Amino acid sequence: MTKIYLVRHGQTDWNKELVFRGRKDIPLNEVGNMEAQSIAHVLKKEKIDAIYTSPLKRAIQTARPTSQILGIKIEPIAEFIDINYGKWEGLTFSEVQNRYKKQYTLWEKSPEKVRFPGGETLEEARDRSFIAFKNIIKNSPNKSLLIIPHRVINKLLLCAILDIENSNFWRIRQDTACINVIEFSHEMFILEKINDTCHLAGIDYETVQKDF
Repeated sequence: MTKIYLVRHGQTDWNKELVFRGRKDIPLNEVGNMEAQSIAHVLKKEKIDAIYTSPLKRAIQTARPTSQILGIKIEPIAEFIDINYGKWEGLTFSEVQNRYKKQYTLWEKSPEKVRFPGGETLEEARDRSFIAFKNIIKNSPNKSLLIIPHRVINKLLLCAILDIENSNFWRIRQDTACINVIEFSHEMFILEKINDTCHLAGIDYETVQKDF
């Protein structure tokens, strides 16, 4: 059996301010660094064999405390980079609603039908990230893996694992620094835990929407 700890990166200022991030390389803020320490505190009790992240610093910084405690090198994977939001990147939630009203309404109602202006579709992001995810698992039989991408990528990976359509995107919640636990055994994915944030108790959140 291969065990996967699929984690979302910690909070950044752009999460707090509801700004679309995508490929922008935004670092963790103070809360995000505290979340990263909390993740390490939980996972130090587990037998982690390898750590894979998005190449963006917010994911790498989230992995760093666990990497240091366990003495395991972080391996960035290009295919785990966040979705390309195109022209939405760097805009606030309200700016996107105002400038791209029709497209944003479609994003809320039928996210699987959206191509971000100058960016990707959910299907494209799912395909590239799930191929990388499966390749890592194929090459890691009976190992325990820590994988840290992004909110959108996590949701798409969970849809792929459950073999459900991208139209279910909004039915899956991924708060910052959440932990999902997945088992792979007998060619089957088993979702053991989803969006676990118990390890973050006591950290003071100052954001309107955690799942952003």
